[in-house]
Amino acid sequence: MLLLDFLDFLGRQCGVRKDNSVSVVARGLSHAYGELRSLDSIELEVSAGEVVALVGPSGCGKSTLLEIACGLREPGGGTIEVEGAADAAGRLSRCAYMPQRDLLLPWFSALDNAALALRNRGVGKAEARRQAGELFDRFGLAGFERSRPQELSGGMRQRVAFLRTLVAGKPMLLLDEPFASLDAISRAEMQGWLAGALRPGGRTVLLVSHDLEEALYLADRVLVLSARPGRIVKELRAPDPRAADRDGAVTDPEFVAAREAALRALHAGARREPPAPAVPFGLPEAKRNSSRGSER
Repeated sequence: MLLLDFLDFLGRQCGVRKDNSVSVVARGLSHAYGELRSLDSIELEVSAGEVVALVGPSGCGKSTLLEIACGLREPGGGTIEVEGAADAAGRLSRCAYMPQRDLLLPWFSALDNAALALRNRGVGKAEARRQAGELFDRFGLAGFERSRPQELSGGMRQRVAFLRTLVAGKPMLLLDEPFASLDAISRAEMQGWLAGALRPGGRTVLLVSHDLEEALYLADRVLVLSARPGRIVKELRAPDPRAADRDGAVTDPEFVAAREAALRALHAGARREPPAPAVPFGLPEAKRNSSRGSER
């Protein structure tokens, strides 16, 4: 029962909505780094309380999409709103972002790292430690409050980082491959642990994963992106209801069928031919052809 009452507690603290309205809306969203297009024509809706996973080839813009959603970047084209906010500052105020690395401060204890989001909101040190400390037992971290990050296992570090993300008090959680740095056994254990935290509902989650099995196990919907520039080429719903234990869930025939469908879509999207590079307007046709030929 670890964490099953935690999201209800956090929802009361943070005013998480109970309705079925839409939390994230993207229309015609695109982005480029100079001449390199990373995202193209993204159409996306995420309902309040829904968990949506993004999967796709490396470099297809998954992490860029998270950064745009949480206000760390502005889109190159199109629009995006998070909890009704379209500007970067408004989106940032509504999102808690967990990057691929845990980014724990090595000179802080586990407790002070977990409480950091509360301190950033202006909560005093003693009160922040008290609030975060109350959750250590529920996160399987009791007894490690004073430990430094280098004294913790990889899985425990990720739990501290996830706790820090949750107590930020934001209605939208953005998770960028939260278990990518873990070995296969630890990763499977953490997937089961995170599923227990997310499934009670109340929080809206957008997560990135390279692992189809992880995405289908943790999310309500999985969106498959093509090769760069990333476009949504397939949407899959995870089998429901899923078995309570991870091993039972991922070996269920419906789950296996959904994973195979996602894998086919991923392979098809990865084979998509990349677009020709942009050519400045007015360049003579001979030079256009020469430019294209030199890239082969």
